[in-house]
Amino acid sequence: MITRRGVLVAGALAGIVGAADCGKDEVPNTPDPVGISYGEDGAQSAQLHLPAGGAKVPVAVVIHGGFWMKEYGLELALPLARDLAAAGIAGYAIEYRRVGNGGGWPTTFEDVAAAIDALAKQPRVDLGKVVAIGHSAGGQLAVWAAGRTHLPVTAPGSAPQVPIKAVVSQAGVLDLVDAYRERVGGDAVQAFLGATPDQDRERYALASPFERLPLKVPVALIHGTRDGEVPIEQSRRYRDAAANARDQVKLTELPNIGHFELIDPRSTAWATCRSEALRVIG
Repeated sequence: MITRRGVLVAGALAGIVGAADCGKDEVPNTPDPVGISYGEDGAQSAQLHLPAGGAKVPVAVVIHGGFWMKEYGLELALPLARDLAAAGIAGYAIEYRRVGNGGGWPTTFEDVAAAIDALAKQPRVDLGKVVAIGHSAGGQLAVWAAGRTHLPVTAPGSAPQVPIKAVVSQAGVLDLVDAYRERVGGDAVQAFLGATPDQDRERYALASPFERLPLKVPVALIHGTRDGEVPIEQSRRYRDAAANARDQVKLTELPNIGHFELIDPRSTAWATCRSEALRVIG
């Protein structure tokens, strides 16, 4: 069923992607992106956007959102990856299988892990300076990925080859139990994990960043106060719990900013996200 909300979301995203595509050839002095395949499925792919030159550079793994659904894909991450390359660090936009095209639990987690580990084969990437940037559902995946080192050995995505050193969460869905109860994204959380918290509490304990604290990795949270898709309470709850767990955490609340400005490369909201990525990566 096509809802008014769905039409508005699609329109907002189309405007962002369309504007970014118009300017994609205007990024100065950056080489063509490196296409990477990390599996046999077409969705198991990524694009690495590098700044000019031959020196090793830090890299930002850009993980798009869309409530883990197949309708939203890599096109949302590419403008940000290009912008990061223009700013002097590599932008690594990853795709992954999503609900409706083979994704969900545990496939999406395995894909994100494999995509990040594929960076180990890229000669220009400084593996000591890897930051993850994730928007909305991608924020959940980014913060989850930063905690892979502490996952049980039997959990999907454990034993990372490429550890994440810091995270920028852009309006991330960080407490999956709360998001399920509050119906953030409708039934998106249950569809993503294939169960409710009552049906499989352990699955939520492995997947939800809120449940994985302490993360022991610096996290910068950025959220607009007018976000109508992911409530700002998701970031506030995570901030409070992370601080109590003695993690390094910072929340930046952007007044009068909604959900999609954070991934618009023309916006001051994205400029704040980029600045935080450059700050936490050192």
